Amino acid sequence: MLASYDKALLILVLPQLGDFDSLEYAWWLAREHKQLQIHQIIVRAVGIGDRKAGLRFCHYTGFSAEALFVDPQAELHRQLNLYQGLNWKLPGWSPSQNAWLNLMLMCAGMGSPGTLAEVLRGYRGDRHAPQLIAPDEVVEVKPLPPIQGSMFDRVGGSGFQRPFELATLRLRNMAESLGHWQTYVPNAAYLTQRGGTFLFGADGQLLYEHRDRGILGFSQTMSRPLSFLSQVNLM
Repeated sequence: MLASYDKALLILVLPQLGDFDSLEYAWWLAREHKQLQIHQIIVRAVGIGDRKAGLRFCHYTGFSAEALFVDPQAELHRQLNLYQGLNWKLPGWSPSQNAWLNLMLMCAGMGSPGTLAEVLRGYRGDRHAPQLIAPDEVVEVKPLPPIQGSMFDRVGGSGFQRPFELATLRLRNMAESLGHWQTYVPNAAYLTQRGGTFLFGADGQLLYEHRDRGILGFSQTMSRPLSFLSQVNLM
């Protein structure tokens, strides 16, 4: 029961576990893990995939396996009427082929508002967003050589999201996803399905919700994806 939680329950309904949004959202949760604990916010997630996909997701992101549930056929997403993404069907194409076509179109911005602007923000930087990579941190993005965090200081300063900083983290996620694609995506039919965020108070009342409308749109404030917790006075 929701009322059994001390303060709040944050439920993430994720798209495919290998989706860029799922991996990036998990990174932000890991970044704010201590604050979530301090404010007694319980986090649970449901993602599209099977057990192997869930285990790989947790291994890569550090997300708790006990807090993750898998939904192989996106049944919860349909029950919540979450955005399914583009659903064009070409004659003679399989469901998987059509899903790939629709995904590529969404990555280009079709049926996915805000995606291209968000991609560009990752490259140009954002002075309204926090710094993402510490100077002494080393980012491994195969097949590229290791990237030292201090490099971004030389490119654009410090104390905010520098040019190429977020794009580098997204490139790392892409390498992870594509490198383990068969594990992350056992069924490509749900590639375009988007997710949502739902925050409940200790009394079970819905305090906040966000329904994704496109790729890289898992928050209303992508520069600070968890800022909604402050808006409802939980952080």
